[in-house]
Amino acid sequence: MTTTQILPELTEGLKRLKLSGMLEYLDSRNLEAVNNQMSYSEHLTLLVQDELLTREQRHYERRYRKAKFKGQKTIESFDFLFNPNINQALVKDLATCRFIKEKYPVLIMGPCGTGKSHIAQALGHCGLQKGYEVLCTTQSKLSEELQAAKAINSYRKKIIALAKIPLLIIDDFGLKPLGSPQDEDLHELIAERYEQSSTIITSNLALNEWGQIFNNQLLGVATIDRLQHNSYQLVLKGKSFRSAPCNNKNQTK
Repeated sequence: MTTTQILPELTEGLKRLKLSGMLEYLDSRNLEAVNNQMSYSEHLTLLVQDELLTREQRHYERRYRKAKFKGQKTIESFDFLFNPNINQALVKDLATCRFIKEKYPVLIMGPCGTGKSHIAQALGHCGLQKGYEVLCTTQSKLSEELQAAKAINSYRKKIIALAKIPLLIIDDFGLKPLGSPQDEDLHELIAERYEQSSTIITSNLALNEWGQIFNNQLLGVATIDRLQHNSYQLVLKGKSFRSAPCNNKNQTK
């Protein structure tokens, strides 16, 4: 006979208090307590731990959905041996998420297919595991969302919301030129996030080429200056994972 059948008041109380973790493991913990002759405090401690773990998992899943990652790209699944010149020490240091606490940018640059997006999203996963909110997007999608916000008079609200995200990943920076007002929008967002939140940028272009994509050169200089200040810079070189054999097919740009 289960606890639900024996103590309906207890199970109903747990439901009303929204202690779903305790409720889920209550029967197994009761059996464990009897078999191991646990004290009340030991039994309660285990149930509280079950509740905390359940909530942490639920919060992680919520953050993961909001992050909008493309697949499960992690540090562990990245093939460092394929391009041995990648600075593994820097990647592993970034995986500690110290840069998020420091509120510093991370600039990842290199040719197509060398692993920029994979590493960026893997660092995003590390951030999620540390409890940070993360959003992964592209330069094009970001511009579209900001333009859509203008159309419904919620542009400022959108900028503030994006500025508050502890880690924003902007993929494919410089893949398309930034016309007006896209360059103005990006500058405003980066200015709002400057020294307040961490931003990861991936680009096929070298840092000294980033100014080319801005329609307004002055805005370009000001935006890049903020991104470059205190930034960690990872330059990837070597072969493209996309040209590798099938066993590397999960590796991306």
